[in-house]
Amino acid sequence: MTTLIPYDTRKKFLAEDKAEMKTKITEVPIRPEWVTEGLKKSQEMGVLNNSLSKGRGNLIGFVGEFCVLPYIKEGELVNTYDYDIISPQGTIDVKTKRCRSVPQDHYMCSIAAYNTKQKCTYYTFVRIAAHDEIECYRAWILGWIEKEKYFDEAKFLKRGEEDGDNGYIVKADCYNLPINKLNDIDFFS
Repeated sequence: MTTLIPYDTRKKFLAEDKAEMKTKITEVPIRPEWVTEGLKKSQEMGVLNNSLSKGRGNLIGFVGEFCVLPYIKEGELVNTYDYDIISPQGTIDVKTKRCRSVPQDHYMCSIAAYNTKQKCTYYTFVRIAAHDEIECYRAWILGWIEKEKYFDEAKFLKRGEEDGDNGYIVKADCYNLPINKLNDIDFFS
């Protein structure tokens, strides 16, 4: 059974969480139509090559794109292999990860090593709190970074290695960068 937290209490928790962060992480309310449209697009897409979640993360990915789009002035969803959003500032690939807690600025943003060839200008990172693959209830835009700068500053980890900062054993070769190295999403608006 899910216990609902009163709005005033949630608002207080959000303010406390925000006060502890060094970077501006933007919480975004998830709209029901984003979940509905994301489910439709997810079913159309099926399972992508090299998918660690075997397609179960597609919905989370689409909801992440919908969360970012309103912050991108003149942005348009295009969903190519190389990027998700096109705008006058450049092309943006949205990297979304499911989570169970409020992201902190020392948490890591990851890109799988097999995904380094995408032809995008920027990466934007999103976390979605979800009970399962369908019930998305909170979202945060963590920030953005230029693609080249990401790989210059990120730490490379091989599959099976432990991320020394948080003890997580990586499931695939990847590049990790802490959230506090990202730029505020307001740049694009």
